[in-house]
Amino acid sequence: MGDTSALFSTSLISPEVVASFPDSFAIRSLERGDYSKGFLDCLRVLTWIGDVSEAEFLERYDEMVEAKGTYYFAVIEHEGRIVGTGALVVEKKFIHQRGKAGHIEEISIAKEHQGKGLGLKMIKALDSLATNVGCYKNILNCGPRNEPFYERCGYHNSGIEMSNYFDLDEQSDAYHRG
Repeated sequence: MGDTSALFSTSLISPEVVASFPDSFAIRSLERGDYSKGFLDCLRVLTWIGDVSEAEFLERYDEMVEAKGTYYFAVIEHEGRIVGTGALVVEKKFIHQRGKAGHIEEISIAKEHQGKGLGLKMIKALDSLATNVGCYKNILNCGPRNEPFYERCGYHNSGIEMSNYFDLDEQSDAYHRG
């Protein structure tokens, strides 16, 4: 797949954050060709993916493109492979003078690259993205095991997450719920 169209302009990530990545690691927007660079393999570190074909990946990618101003999926590329992922989903609100709230989702760093500060850098990239698209805050959900990491990223516990899962007949453990 030679098409490298990006989901968003990487210029929305602050130049300081972009420059903070180690040599041979680059933060950028998700691109149509990232299926073949191991994007889903990286996400599998986080949770169950299922059997997603390239056509299904492209269909979802195109849906995200069509929802302009809503989905900002960033990736970290290293030596031609995707080794980190993170998404900013922008919620348009009526409150806060029709403000925008960012939702951080799907933060995943390939196991062999964990402990190098890439997760923190991904969060900083998504925070700068949120600021540059006009969000007044970012929020995220995480389990107690990940709370110390997100506190180091500048986040604080501000409530309780509630869930109502639908259609969990086949796979109902935490890994498969996501």
